[in-house]
Formats: sequence, structure tokens, C-alpha cells
Amino acid sequence: MIAGIILAAGASSRMGSPKALLDYRGEMFIARLVRVLSGACDPVIVALGYHVDTIRPAIKGTGTIVINPAPERGQLSSLQTALAALPPDTEGFAFIPVDSPAVEPSTVESLRAAFLKRGSATRFVIPRYQGKRGHPVFATRAIAEELLALPPTGKASDVVHSHVPDTVYVDVDDPGILVDIDDPAAYRQVTESQS
Repeated sequence: MIAGIILAAGASSRMGSPKALLDYRGEMFIARLVRVLSGACDPVIVALGYHVDTIRPAIKGTGTIVINPAPERGQLSSLQTALAALPPDTEGFAFIPVDSPAVEPSTVESLRAAFLKRGSATRFVIPRYQGKRGHPVFATRAIAEELLALPPTGKASDVVHSHVPDTVYVDVDDPGILVDIDDPAAYRQVTESQS
């Protein structure tokens, strides 16, 4: 069993409205990511914090909601909240921020296949497009324990970087793995590229 985690607890202060509810190709970011991850992951866990009452109705189907009690602490706290909700028999998990809505379902399937075929020493499976790493990141259950053990001031990237020798990179023809929409200018750029 591989769980999917969507990190959607942020305040979206630079965007000015919840990023989870923005439109990408006719779907809200959050709805698209739940759909895309659901094809390869079960359960799909959505970590909410700010704007819970606004975002919750947009989560359809298989999305399981967890609430980060301290979203002001940042993305690690949301990841830890979701990891604490992993079912006991989970072999691994994939995680992606809600502001990365453009990844293709076929990419997620390829990453899942690589994760299932990984060697025993592999801890991460990470997509790469033209040499640049992106999301979603797949990781083993052992990594969940490492992330849960980080202090509030820790960073998930520290754990990722410490396991570079234990990481499989999957080269994909999907620029969507690099999309990261933080503000209106970035959103405009992505929406203009669709037209």
C-alpha cells in the first residue's frame, strides 16, 4: 500500500486566495491532485490548516482530510500531520504540495512502478525533467519515521538530501513535475501556457 499526501494547509497569503481552489485545466488544484494521486495511491490524505471550511467541500471521492493544528509552522508540520495518519500497513507514501497541480497521471503511475521495483536500499523515488527534480516524491515507510522525528525547526529537504545515495531518479517527459505556483504572476504564466 502506498499512500498519497497532498499538502494544502498554507495560508496562500502571496496568492491572496486559497491556492487549492484555483483552476487548472477545468479542475480545482485540490480536486485534480486527489484524482491524479488516487490512480496510484490509497489512501490519499489531504493536510489542511488555513481555509479548512472553504477547501473541504472541494475534496471529492477518496480524499481523507487531516487538520494541521499549527499550520503557521510551515510545510513540515503539515507533512508530519499527514504522516501521523498513515495506515499501519502502508509500505510507502508519495507527497506533493497543492501548488504543484500540473503533474500528469502517467507520471505518477511511472513513479509508483519504479517505487514497487526499487531495491531494498532505496529510500526515495523522485521524478526528474531535463535534469531538474520535482514532485511528487515517493518514499518508504522508514522515511516517514525520520520525518516524524524532525524537530519543529527541521526541514523535510534535509532528510531528502541525506539519502541521495539511496534515491532513484526517474526521468520523465513531464514539465508539470516542476510547476510551483506561489503567487498571481506564477499562476498567470501557467494559465497562459494552457491557452
